[in-house]
Amino acid sequence: MFWQNRIRLKIKYKSAFDLIAKDIKDDEGNSIEVWYARELQQVLGYARWENFVVGIGRALESCKTLGINVDDHFREVTKMVQLGSGSQREVQEFMLTRYACYLIAQNGDPKKENTLTRF
Repeated sequence: MFWQNRIRLKIKYKSAFDLIAKDIKDDEGNSIEVWYARELQQVLGYARWENFVVGIGRALESCKTLGINVDDHFREVTKMVQLGSGSQREVQEFMLTRYACYLIAQNGDPKKENTLTRF
């Protein structure tokens, strides 16, 4: 029963993870699969961006420690969000590769339940 529940949980989260994937084009017109950090934040169960950014920071450090080019996996961008007053403002955002998402899950809050089962 334990393994059946674990498999069901993995399928549920993998589906949620795959649903937020986006395809973008690079300068040569090649398709690249990316995830936006603010959407991944929800899938991984983080309520506050400030807490999620800590995990992103740890993942960036992990990537550097492994000798992997951070710019190949983490791209900081800005995004416009609608405020309650109807105006808009820029907020920090990251475009992430699948590997970056994995590093974030691996280096995130250890209290989050079944974080790595999403991959």
